[in-house]
Amino acid sequence: MRIIFLLAPLFLLQCCHAQPVEKISTNKDDNTLLWEISGNNLSKPTYLFGTFHLMCKEDIHFSKELRTAIKNAAEVYFEMDLDDPSNTLGAIFFMNMKDGKALKDLYTESEYLRLKTFFKDSLQMSLTMFEHMKPNFLEALLYPKMMPCKKMSGIEEELMTIAKEEKKEINGFETIAFQGAVFDSIPYTDQAKELLNTIDSLNFYKKNFDTMLMVYKTQQLTEIEKMFTKSEFGSTENQDILLDNRNRNWVAQLNKILPEKNLFIAVGAGHLVGEKGLIALLRKAGYTLRPLLNKD
Repeated sequence: MRIIFLLAPLFLLQCCHAQPVEKISTNKDDNTLLWEISGNNLSKPTYLFGTFHLMCKEDIHFSKELRTAIKNAAEVYFEMDLDDPSNTLGAIFFMNMKDGKALKDLYTESEYLRLKTFFKDSLQMSLTMFEHMKPNFLEALLYPKMMPCKKMSGIEEELMTIAKEEKKEINGFETIAFQGAVFDSIPYTDQAKELLNTIDSLNFYKKNFDTMLMVYKTQQLTEIEKMFTKSEFGSTENQDILLDNRNRNWVAQLNKILPEKNLFIAVGAGHLVGEKGLIALLRKAGYTLRPLLNKD
């Protein structure tokens, strides 16, 4: 289960000076999902926020400080531009395996039968309609079985609503084609094994999911980092593909973007932590990162 430049144009500088940044208090320790990025001669701070991609809608609450950070930013950046129809329309195509691969090719006859039976009995879905989908993407269909609610939402989806209310431009670091290719880099046989293992041990993974959610809601960044060293919380052997390489790519993009505009960045909380996480990489790049108060 994966936790699976140049100087800004003159008119932009005039705009920014006309709208002073509202200061947000520093958090007493690093246990916060909201961070301020400054230094490196940036004229205005950028904000970094760690998300949890799917939660019970009733559990999603945004602090006054977070809303202020969005208001202070010129643009909102997600892992992918969620406002771009091409990313939505192309999702199904890039979720499928390459070269016509099918789930039947990845399992023995008995394993495939277990998978098919689970989809029919537990999910009330026919496996046939997902026959060519990458197994890692299929794991998303299991999340409702692990959650104590029927109404779910993504934190990014709820942040999009606030961003649009604030009339903020929405952008992203990656395309759906790139994200699809990330999962092509992980052998389909490994993905298939992980999917079946999750189904066979669903109660075990539900407990882990509950732990992940509790740690996230209490903003324990140190504990989030520890989870990525434990195999039961993810595939540690693929961390370079899923996290590290992408983090380096995003920092390279930010080095070009931040001198021109300040952002509110919302990416999975796992991308923030560790020696190869965004907080550490941005500090190595010369930026100052300050933990911000983020209380409901």
